[in-house]
Amino acid sequence: MQERKALHTLLAKRQEDLPPRRMKDSYLEVILPLGSQPEIREKYLNVHNSVRFGRILEDLDSLGVLICYTHTKQEMQPRSPLSIVTALVDKINLCQKIIHPDCDIKFTGSVSWVGKTSMEVKMHMLQLHDGDYSPVLDATFVMVARDPENTRPAFVNPLIPESPEEEEIFKQGELNKMRRIDFSTASLLKMAPTAEERNIVHDIFLNTLDTRTVSFQSRKLPPNSVWMEDAKLKALQICHPEERNIFNRIFGGFLMRKAFELGWATACSYGGSRPFIVSVDDIMFQKPVEVGSLLLLSGQVCYTENNYIQVRVHSEVYNANTREHHTTNIFHFTFISENEVPQVVPKTYGGKYPINMLSS
Repeated sequence: MQERKALHTLLAKRQEDLPPRRMKDSYLEVILPLGSQPEIREKYLNVHNSVRFGRILEDLDSLGVLICYTHTKQEMQPRSPLSIVTALVDKINLCQKIIHPDCDIKFTGSVSWVGKTSMEVKMHMLQLHDGDYSPVLDATFVMVARDPENTRPAFVNPLIPESPEEEEIFKQGELNKMRRIDFSTASLLKMAPTAEERNIVHDIFLNTLDTRTVSFQSRKLPPNSVWMEDAKLKALQICHPEERNIFNRIFGGFLMRKAFELGWATACSYGGSRPFIVSVDDIMFQKPVEVGSLLLLSGQVCYTENNYIQVRVHSEVYNANTREHHTTNIFHFTFISENEVPQVVPKTYGGKYPINMLSS
């Protein structure tokens, strides 16, 4: 860390002092040779003889950081003064249920939007079949640049679109930013539900009311339903140095993998059959996780519809000395089950807040 401290002198004082970049300047292609190098398959193989999606999340996180370092690289600097970390995973959409363990995978991506200190990265994953690469998923990450010791924001090179298509991509990045701001201000912790949301909550309440007693305390579970409080799993992870980054903190991709695996297990337990990941939404990295932390993960089914299961995974660190809990991440995963699943029903007001997540 002392070596990185000396890099402070290389930081730009203003964004205008940095040379603009084009989207193609940060474009990268990376091959994961599962087909041509069988010896690496074991790390990626799951019990269903397909690729572990948690490992793909780790690879996407690493690639996103590498793309941003490519965007901000200065030719005269042997080492970057920036510390680039993942701020959030905006969206990952999958168009294939199965990722095959014996076919090469290609990742591509580039910076698609830039603010003062943040960068949006769009990545794509394809898999080789019969000589051609077929799309598997599209991902949008947001990365932030920090100073060498990861203590404060740092400026990044501006991005200049070169074509109408790139201008549209850049514009979409700006819209994504505004949408995230609007979404954060619409939290139930900050403002009341809308009229539509209040009606939905009231309908759920009436549907679970015991008509024989008509009491707030007497609730009845509708047919083919499960109380939300009974649709959760928990896990504990001791954060060892093996999973640390250069700042002696736990690698974000590792956290995503562990959260996904608990989310998958929660959906599998709830649906009673193998679930397939459909999308990943709104992974917020709120606090770093230090080496040695006790990481508590809680998976909760928060919405179901036909074969779809939405799982929210909440992660927090527990400090055994102070006995304090601090939220570090919130993850949202949408799965599709092989069979139709029961409807999950909230029992309390706090359990009702994510009921419209699948429709958004």
